[in-house]
Amino acid sequence: MPSSGLLLSVAGLALLDMLSPAVIATTLYVLLSGARSTARPLLAYLATVAAFYFALGCALVLGLGLVLEPLSGLVSSRPAGWAMAALGALMLIWALFAPTRAAPRRTPPTLRTPAMIALGLATGVLEVGTALPYFGAIALMTTAQLPAAAWLPILAAYNLAMVLPAIVLHLLHRTLGQRLRPRLEHWRAKAESGSREAAAWIVGIAGFLLLRHGLSTADLSEITINLSGGL
Repeated sequence: MPSSGLLLSVAGLALLDMLSPAVIATTLYVLLSGARSTARPLLAYLATVAAFYFALGCALVLGLGLVLEPLSGLVSSRPAGWAMAALGALMLIWALFAPTRAAPRRTPPTLRTPAMIALGLATGVLEVGTALPYFGAIALMTTAQLPAAAWLPILAAYNLAMVLPAIVLHLLHRTLGQRLRPRLEHWRAKAESGSREAAAWIVGIAGFLLLRHGLSTADLSEITINLSGGL
């Protein structure tokens, strides 16, 4: 059974992934499109995004398990720690100095189901590079060596959490209708303009955690003590 600490860590990472600007912006676009029915296209889009990341997560858990088992000693070595620290530092530098120009809007030419499925796949492929919290959760589950009966439900719940804000927005739109439209317009503008900033924040947080873990693995305190003794 997964420990409470592991579940809390995965839940914290899932909270970061719940604020995907691409998913939120697309959801708001569909809700504000004026279409007679928004449930079917939105469900097709969200189901595609969730299915894409769930399949990717399963592949990574199984693949990482096979790769990390013979390399477990190497991963915890001092050179690996310095490599992780260097990667984390580079991610932090990128997050601090990356340009904040908004990414171009990706919207479907139509709300038909095939177009929404295609957009869902495009979202998964184009945003996978910024899904660092998801990769972190997968790494946690892999290193914990959970059986499939334990990590599959966690992974499914994680992917449900990723699209939960979009589902809540749809329910609010159905309940409040046009009264919510000005607020939705405002949120869409924020989501579209803030996509680059959100990516920078996520990369920066993940970089800091990776830097801290790498320095801990490299045992920087021991190196400092040895240098002090030599002086």
